[in-house]
Amino acid sequence: MLTESQKSLIKATVPVLREHGVALTSHFYQRMLTGNPELKQVFNRGHQEAGKQQHALATAVLAYAENIDNPSVLENALVHIAHKHVTISIRAEHYPIVGKHLLASIKEVLGDGATDELIEAWGVAYQQLANLLIGMENNLYSNLVEEGAWTGWRGFKIVKKVKETDQVTSFYLKPVDGGKVPSFHPGQYISLRVYVPEWDLMQPRQYTLSDAPGKDTYRISVKREEATSKTPAGRVSNVLHQDYNEGDIIDLAAPGGEFFLDEKNDKPVYLISAGVGITPMVSMLTYLSEHHAQRQVSFIHGARNKETYALHHQVNEIVQKNSNIKKITFYSDKNAKAEQNDYAGRMDLKAIKEIIVPDAQYYLCGPTQFMQERANDLKALGVPETNIHAEAFGTGSLVI
Repeated sequence: MLTESQKSLIKATVPVLREHGVALTSHFYQRMLTGNPELKQVFNRGHQEAGKQQHALATAVLAYAENIDNPSVLENALVHIAHKHVTISIRAEHYPIVGKHLLASIKEVLGDGATDELIEAWGVAYQQLANLLIGMENNLYSNLVEEGAWTGWRGFKIVKKVKETDQVTSFYLKPVDGGKVPSFHPGQYISLRVYVPEWDLMQPRQYTLSDAPGKDTYRISVKREEATSKTPAGRVSNVLHQDYNEGDIIDLAAPGGEFFLDEKNDKPVYLISAGVGITPMVSMLTYLSEHHAQRQVSFIHGARNKETYALHHQVNEIVQKNSNIKKITFYSDKNAKAEQNDYAGRMDLKAIKEIIVPDAQYYLCGPTQFMQERANDLKALGVPETNIHAEAFGTGSLVI
């Protein structure tokens, strides 16, 4: 347990973390992955190379220091981290390794400023945080009790591969062992791992399950991330698209994630997405059409044009069969052909403010900026924060 004097020492490092946090976490990752190269197959190397993981960890360490008097305010963030950890099989035995390298990095980066008292205080603080996460993760592991559930990795065969658009391909996955496919909450994701020849590493990635639960397969719909002037091509997404075909085997971890549909709620629901953020929304939409035929649903999606609107055939089929479901599409390409309830331009919820109901449930998924803008729009239209649920991609964060 941290003493008051130790808490004061932690809080005194806040200005340093604000200014040099990324330098500290960059040093930490380099140190840890050099000292424990087996962990290279646990961490997302793409995020490492882009600096996203270093920035995300720096933000998390700063938030922990700022709230050291009451870490419980970080519960939602910790739950998010715990779910991610479970889906890539992080265990209690990994935490001492991380702690050793983190404390050593603080000492090496701060130099003379890292007194024995400060290192001791951060050691106690780290163990406190580790214990919180280990407890959450143990609970998640212990809840994997449904028939067919598993921990660690399990082999799944690609039984069908479907090109949805030029960039998005769906993979239908079935257990190699012939066992049951456990259920999941609509909106959750799975982790998979594949070998990336360029890096000579196994690499894990998370992909949302894009169909409703209750099937004998899992489906993921993966966007092939191309290189841009700012970011390299997505190694795993390109390996999946180019090298994995029907009959091939992929390792999967059990479904997880804290962003999912409240299946017991009967209030109107709005599913709002952009780009490949449509994947959890199609899972939710399909589930609602199969189990909640009376619940009012608005499916609002933003795409460049019809050619980039992944899974739109399934969406249209569901909408046509269910009078309780309304579909609205925003096409940013001005030349996109318009149909009823189509809008030109980037998504603007103010353009449909007459259908926005404050006492409803709103689910958002898409790039971080899109998410933040839509959350702000909804709040401006009178929707309380408690009714807005969001899943940002990758290491992005969203402030609702």
